[in-house]
Amino acid sequence: MTLGPVGQMMQAALGEALAPEHLEIIDESARHAHHAGGNPEHGESHFHVVIVSQAFAGKSLVQRHRMVNAALGELLKSRVHALRISAKAPGES
Repeated sequence: MTLGPVGQMMQAALGEALAPEHLEIIDESARHAHHAGGNPEHGESHFHVVIVSQAFAGKSLVQRHRMVNAALGELLKSRVHALRISAKAPGES
């Protein structure tokens, strides 16, 4: 699936901030179009991020999520309604 503009901005921000070995950004907006926060007019409101980065080594789950949230900064405030995060260090299953 091709990412839209918001997904592409997320990809760039996470790539720059966390130098991931693996990064998947999945737009799940269509699954949430009919509830509060869903944005059928513009889409790209709900995402799942799967990220593997050495930056997460030795960090707790909460610290990892904070790192992702910090990297996405303004996008989370303005464009992204919901974000599901799967953040791992290399070698973790």
